[in-house]
Amino acid sequence: MPPFDVVTRAADLLDVLLRESPTVAEVSAVLVDHGEREPLGLTEQDVAAMRAVAPELREVFAATTTDQAAERINALLARYAHPPRLTAHGGSHPWHLHADRDDDGPWAEWLMSSTCLAMAFALAERQRPPGGVCASAACGRPFADLGGGSPRRYCSARCATRERVAAHRRRGR
Repeated sequence: MPPFDVVTRAADLLDVLLRESPTVAEVSAVLVDHGEREPLGLTEQDVAAMRAVAPELREVFAATTTDQAAERINALLARYAHPPRLTAHGGSHPWHLHADRDDDGPWAEWLMSSTCLAMAFALAERQRPPGGVCASAACGRPFADLGGGSPRRYCSARCATRERVAAHRRRGR
C-alpha cells in the first residue's frame, strides 16, 4: 500500500479508535475499507491494544511543524519498528515492506510500525507533516494532508464551512 494511503488509513482508524468504546466490527470495517483481507481475526484484546497506542499516533498528526512531526515519528519508529523486510505473506499478497516483527504479529505493533514507516516516507517526500488535527473545536479529528498547496486546517469541507459560517455570524453581531 502506498505511504499516502497508509496515512489516510491511520487517520480513519484513529477516528474510530479514539472513540469511547470502539468495537471489533467498527475497526474491522475500516481495515477492510482500506484493503485488508477478511477474515482479519481481530479480537477485543487487539482493539484494546490498538486503542492504547492510538494517542501516540494522534500526537504525530497534531505536530504543527515538520521538525516536530519528524521527532515524534522517529521516537515511535525507535519504540515500535524492527528492521525493514520484504514479505509476500507466504505468497498470498504482493511483495511489500514491513517493519513489524513478523507477518502474524500483534495488530497494535503492526499499526504503529506500518503507519510510522509510511509517515516517515510521506514527510521525507513532501517535507511537511503528513497530516493534521481538525482546527474545528467541535471536531478535532486527525486527517491525512496529502494535497499540494497550503497545509489543511480542517478534516473536511463540512468542518471548514461550519467554522466559516460561525465566524461570519460572530462578526455580524
